[in-house]
Amino acid sequence: MALLERVATLVRANLNDLIDRAEHPEKMLKQVLVDMQNQFIQVKTQVAIAIADLHLLEKKKAENDASCSEWVRKAELAVDKKDDALARAALARSMSYKQLTQNFDEQIADQKMQVETLKDALRSLEQKMAEAQAKSDLLIAQHRRAKAVSRAADAHGATGAPSQVAAFDRMKNRIDREHAVGQAKVEMMADDVERKFAALEREDEVEKLLQEIKSRKSLPA
Repeated sequence: MALLERVATLVRANLNDLIDRAEHPEKMLKQVLVDMQNQFIQVKTQVAIAIADLHLLEKKKAENDASCSEWVRKAELAVDKKDDALARAALARSMSYKQLTQNFDEQIADQKMQVETLKDALRSLEQKMAEAQAKSDLLIAQHRRAKAVSRAADAHGATGAPSQVAAFDRMKNRIDREHAVGQAKVEMMADDVERKFAALEREDEVEKLLQEIKSRKSLPA
């Protein structure tokens, strides 16, 4: 889903090199937070839609199962009335509904997986929004301090200090900023591995449940 790809990009790299690349770092960081909030609203909406679609599929499956049972009942009635031709026709109808049951089961399983994926994205983005807010505040404060140090270094250089000293101070400030942003990036990507393993485990569990359903219904795996 394009939406999840955008969310993943924000989660992994929303603070990447903003201090160095932006003409106005504070404005850029604030815009990232706004973008994350907008994506959070979109994902939340998609979660609600996915849950609604799941309920609809479950309702349609229940209606399908009821129709299947009803045609079996009609076949039994036809047998009681000694009308084998009508019984066969009713059984044929019941079989068509029964065949749809597997399709509904597969769609419901897929939909449940999508719901969980969206919920995971929502939880992850919500957590990252809080982390990004804190990191943004720290980076902005560090950027302001770096600018103050840089101005002080420039002033010192203007009074006759060697230009090499001023250049060294500016480079040190840049390295410090890059280090802080790099740490923020590493921290925000730290849970990528856990999330991937959680997704694999969830897929295995869904597959296991699906096989159990098929086994109960005597359907091929």
